[in-house]
Amino acid sequence: MGALSQGDSFIFEQFYLERRGLFRRDEHGVLAPVAIGGRALDLLGVLVERHGEVLSKAEIMAAVWPNTVVEESNLTLQISALRRVLDRGRSDGSFVQTVSRRGYSFAGRVTRVAAEARSGAGTTQQLGSSARPPRLSIVVLPFTNLSSDPEQDYFADGITEDLTTDLSRIAGCFVIARCTAFTYKGKPVDAKQVGRELGVRYVLEGSVRQSGHRVRMNVQLIDAETGGHLWAERFDADRRNLAEASDEITGRLAWTLNLELVEAVGRRIEQERAVDPDTHDLAMRGWALFYRPPLAATLQDAQQSFEQALDLDPQSVGARIGLAMVLVTMMLEGWSISLLEEQARAEGLLAEVFAHGQNDSMAYHAMAMLRRSQNRLTEARIAAERAVALDHNNSAAVYELGVTHMYLGQPEMGIPHMEKAIRLSPRDPRVSAMQYGLGRCHMLLGHLDQAIELFNRVSAASPWYWDVHMWLAAALGLKGDLDTAKAELTEARRLKPEIDSLARWRAYQPWIGVQQYWALRENTLNIGLRRAGFPAG
Repeated sequence: MGALSQGDSFIFEQFYLERRGLFRRDEHGVLAPVAIGGRALDLLGVLVERHGEVLSKAEIMAAVWPNTVVEESNLTLQISALRRVLDRGRSDGSFVQTVSRRGYSFAGRVTRVAAEARSGAGTTQQLGSSARPPRLSIVVLPFTNLSSDPEQDYFADGITEDLTTDLSRIAGCFVIARCTAFTYKGKPVDAKQVGRELGVRYVLEGSVRQSGHRVRMNVQLIDAETGGHLWAERFDADRRNLAEASDEITGRLAWTLNLELVEAVGRRIEQERAVDPDTHDLAMRGWALFYRPPLAATLQDAQQSFEQALDLDPQSVGARIGLAMVLVTMMLEGWSISLLEEQARAEGLLAEVFAHGQNDSMAYHAMAMLRRSQNRLTEARIAAERAVALDHNNSAAVYELGVTHMYLGQPEMGIPHMEKAIRLSPRDPRVSAMQYGLGRCHMLLGHLDQAIELFNRVSAASPWYWDVHMWLAAALGLKGDLDTAKAELTEARRLKPEIDSLARWRAYQPWIGVQQYWALRENTLNIGLRRAGFPAG
């Protein structure tokens, strides 16, 4: 944090701020880390360091985003994030005061604590003994440059900084600020020791090495309590275009880590078998279940966890968004018990989220899916675009934007979004659904070979997708392979016997009503199915 001196810390009310992060003292006097993003932490450091002064927006942005051109809306977003954290339960006005036409000022009473004046029972010892780290807490250690090329050193540092920023967007995720993480640069580290020192449960480390014209990056996610490796990945990039490669690698890494962290936390909650789980535990378990392959039983378990979380805390934003997401997924998969009632409930949950000023990518993603289930496709597209704008790494929202274009009768516009979603999350538990959507776009455009290849992949990985057998049968019928087409059609009807005609299938999806889409479907899918012997009804 550029504005804070190396050794100084600050106390204001029950908060304790230093380079390692922000901590809150509870009623027992124990300090526990506060979940706050890296940029918000940097901003707080600038305001607290110069408390009582009015700082212009230009001064703040120069300190928080040095040598970087950013929009003023980024500052507004971080100010809002700080106020949500600092002002909870506070009755004396906000810590962060807006001074009209001048800028911002920190209004709290601040005490500076120099390094030599801090007691031996500092935050590290207290965190290590009396308080457990947040379940979803991580530090991104500086990536190691294993070559002598200084350009790769900048590349490695950029990946570290961007990942720290992107991970801070995960709801409820406590991410150690990048400046604290960089104090470990160039030093041999032990993940368990880092976890104790910083009060985190997970450590991400990586390295960059040149190999010819390629740059190879290795990344590992480590459990800081056991030292065990939870996940590892390798990425290759063309060193002649590192800037472009950096964006794609960071995006893919951030979303994959989102899934891996949520799954790891979900497993930990189940293993610990908490007798009295709190709202956050239940919501995290719900998200872990939601991100698994979409089966009706799994989604029902996720719904139960989100419902229990809301019973404990009716104001829980994460549980509201999660429950809405489960409900709309059940609708679109055809597993809804009462479509209109569940649409109304999802609508109410999301309205409550937006009424509280939440600007959450997943909330807009859920709204896009809800609007699609209501055949309000233009509104669905707008909501999906908003979700992607809020988090460009949200591969599920990127895919949703592509699907919405497809149902609008614009498959050629949907393909780039679906391809990007798959690149962002190639090991996603729901990648089969993404490949299925991409295959349908190619099918509607008459790209039969591409469609058949994708449908075969989906069928092999997720044989319970009854409708992929229908689309594959149609594509094979159009290609003239009628024997194989009939076999696929037989399998589809075995899995979903009630869909016994084209008319019945259309009635099964009442929300899809754009004429341009149905015209494309009539000229491709329906012709192929008729050739395979499927009745019109």
